This record gives sequence, C-alpha cells and structure tokens, in this order.
Amino acid sequence: MHRPPPSLTAAHLRTFLRRSYFSTPPPTHHLHLHPKPIPLTFPKFFSSQTLIQDSQEIAHSISHELIKHPDDQSLALPNRLDLTLSHITLNNNIIQSALNLSPDAGRTALDFHKWVSSRSDFKLTDESLAHFIDYFGRRKDFKATHELLVASKNVSGAKAFESVVDRLVRAGRPTQVVALFEKMEIEYGFVRNLDSLKVVVSRLCDYGFASYAEKLVTSVANEFFPDEFICDTLIRGWCVDGKLDEARRLSGEMYRGGFEIGAVGYNAILDCVCKLCNKKDPFRLQSEAEKVLIDMDVAGVPRNVETFNVLISNLCKIRKTEDAMGLFDRMGEWGCHPNEETFLFLIKSLYQAARIGEGDEMIDKMKSAGFGDKLDKKAYFEFLKILCGIERIDHALNVFAKMKKDCEPGVKTYDLLMGKLCAHGRVEKANALFKEAENKGLPVVVKAYKLDPRFLKKPKVVKEKKRETLPEKMARKRRTLKKIRLSFVKKPKKAQRRAY
Repeated sequence: MHRPPPSLTAAHLRTFLRRSYFSTPPPTHHLHLHPKPIPLTFPKFFSSQTLIQDSQEIAHSISHELIKHPDDQSLALPNRLDLTLSHITLNNNIIQSALNLSPDAGRTALDFHKWVSSRSDFKLTDESLAHFIDYFGRRKDFKATHELLVASKNVSGAKAFESVVDRLVRAGRPTQVVALFEKMEIEYGFVRNLDSLKVVVSRLCDYGFASYAEKLVTSVANEFFPDEFICDTLIRGWCVDGKLDEARRLSGEMYRGGFEIGAVGYNAILDCVCKLCNKKDPFRLQSEAEKVLIDMDVAGVPRNVETFNVLISNLCKIRKTEDAMGLFDRMGEWGCHPNEETFLFLIKSLYQAARIGEGDEMIDKMKSAGFGDKLDKKAYFEFLKILCGIERIDHALNVFAKMKKDCEPGVKTYDLLMGKLCAHGRVEKANALFKEAENKGLPVVVKAYKLDPRFLKKPKVVKEKKRETLPEKMARKRRTLKKIRLSFVKKPKKAQRRAY
C-alpha cells in the first residue's frame, strides 16, 4: 500500500534547502584554477593614502560648518556638527587641519572647542589644546585664549604653555608674558618650575626682549636659581637685540658671579660683532672677530662647529667667499667637522660668486659627508633661485636634474624655471617642463610670462638709399678730385723741410 509523504513544515524546508546549498558543489563554468596561491589583497580603505584623504574631507566638512554664516533660525554650531558629523572619528590632525582651513571663523572656534570637549569618543589632550591656542594666537585674540585656558585647566600642559608664550612674544607683548609666568599656576593650572622659566626666557630672548627676560630672572632668583643655560640664553638675547655692550656687561657680571660662559654665549657675541661690522664697516670684520676668538682661547672655551658657521656665514654675506673657503679647510685643526649648515652656506655663496664648478663639487662633498638627506626641496630651490638670478639658466637645469634624483620638485620650482626660460625666449623648453609637471600631477597653472628685452631678437634695420641731390653730388666730386691731386704731389723730405 502506497504511503503519502508527510507534510513539510517551514522549518523542515529551510533545513533541506540549507543542506542542499552547502552540499552541492558550484557549477564547473564558475571555477577558476590557479596554479599558484592567490596573494592576499587588502581592501582600499586600509591604505594610508585613503585614510589621509578621508581626514582631509572631514577637515573640509568641519571648516565649512565653521565658516558658514548662521541664520537666525539655524541651530548652534555644536548641534549642527552633531547632526552632520556625529559618526566621524576625531584626532589631533583633523582638528589642526580644520582650524588651518578656517582663518575667518573667529570666535566660532570656541564653540568648536566645546563640541570637541563634549565628544565621548575623543579625549581633549594638551596637543589639541595647543592647536586652538595657536589659532587664536594668529588672530591675536588673547581674550579668547584666556577663556580657552580657564575652561581647560585639567588638560593644559607643557605644549599648551609653550604655544601661549610663543604667541604672546610674537605679538610683541613681553609684559603679558612676564605676568603669565607669575599667575600661570593659579589661573591656568600650569606647572611653575625651572623648565617653564627656561621656556619663557628663551622665547623672550629669541625675539630681542632680553631686558624683560633679565628682570624676570633677577626677580625669581631666590625661587629658581639660574643655571648656565639661562645665562647663555640671556647673553644671546642681548646679542639678538644688537646691544653688544649689554651682552659684554652681563657676561662680566656672570663671570664675577662664578658662572662659566660657554661656547653658546661666545658664539652669540661673535655673531653680534660680525653683524655690526657688516652693517657699519665690513673691512673691520676679521680683526674684530679675531678679538672674540682670542677671548675664547684665554677663557679656555674651545671652538665648535657653530663658531665656524657664524664666521663662514658672515663672510659669505659680504662676498668674501675665498676667506670662507679657507676657514672651511682649517676646521680640522680645531677638531671640528662641518655640518649641513656649513655646506649649505658655502654652496650658495659659491653659486652667487659664479664659481659653479666648485659649487657642484661642494654638493658632492656634502653627500659624501653623510648629509645628502638635507638636500631637500627647499635647499635645491634656493640653489636654483641663485643660479637663475645670475642668469645661468643652463646650469640651473643641470642642478634641476640632480634635484629630481634626490627629491621630488614642487610647483614653485617648476614655476621658477618656466618663468626664467620664457624670459630667455626658450619657450619650447618651458612647455616641456609644464607637460612634465602635469604628468606628475602637480597643480601648475598656465601664466603669461614676460620676455626679457635683453634677449629679444632685434630686427635688422635696412637703410633706404636716398636720391643724391645736385649740391651733394658736386661736393662729392670735389672731394674726390682733391684726393686725386694730393696723391700726385710729392712730399718733401725732412732735410728739405728744414731748409724751407
């Protein structure tokens, strides 16, 4: 007797289909046989370039919201950022890029800071706070900086303190810097110690406010006794300001107080002497510099690389390249070896003096000395600028070929060479450089370069023959007949002339 099959439920049907799907092999026409194992390939979104592009897009989106002019009925900035960018992952690079792209945002950046602080997936750090301080410091909006620091007492640290001091000194407000050091611990939560004093003193001295730095060091000497670094920095500050007498006075006081002036202080005095001589009387440079070097020898302070760099750079400024090369050859007598600054000074000076072959040799010496990585885009651009300035365009192209082996040229380099080639009338070579830059993906722009009148080919002027008038014709005939008569007249000898 035939028995009917039991009725299939939905669960039985799913189980049956699942088993049949996983048990049956795929059709043969979809199989691809590989003799070798397939290498693993990561998806696109794991590449660092894509991550950089994503962070740039996020920074542009934040910048758009910061610059956007709010309407009366629109939401506040934190609410707008929550609606549009709540899904993103913040980091310090995104914050810095967004602030750099929004120079006209103004105090709206304070709302951006509130939004960043309120994020649960991102913790505001000392570095991110320093980016906000730099932003308001560029705008010289120190009231907003004060509000920012008061609101972020628990986060502020060494980087934020350095940014505040740096921006105040750059804005020319040394009095506020001194006041900041006095109240930094109470108002802003910064640690007030010898390291913070060194930061304040070094920034003030870098920009020529040595008088304020010296008064601050004197006022807190009982609390923070100055060390050799502070003493050398104060001498350097007076030298940056160009006050050599004050630098010598301070060095004398320090010597009497038991401090030993190191090579940093003497190098600062030497640099100040050289700069004053270059400004007033360049012929006295070597004699005055020799006096400082004798003082160093008497004090027992050995010369170092910075001492030679100061002398070589100042000699190159007054076009005494031969004397600078002599110092370069004698550096080994004092146990010193040139660094990248020494080579860069000499290369630029040799090119400026049109000693092109020696400049190329100095580049090779720099590479063999182990400083080839310092020959970057910026250094080569300065070389090319000098060569184009002295109208050595062919050699500039040779140096440009060396540059392409060591680093990738930028838009400024191509623009410089194309402009100089067009000025010399070599348009074909300029067009070739333009195509080369386009192929590399550089954003070069077509410009109208001017042709230098010195290299303009002047057309030959063909003088038209005018018809000779009758008086001119008669005068020409008279001159010709007179020359013929004089040629037949015999001139008397010397004895006959005396007789006459």
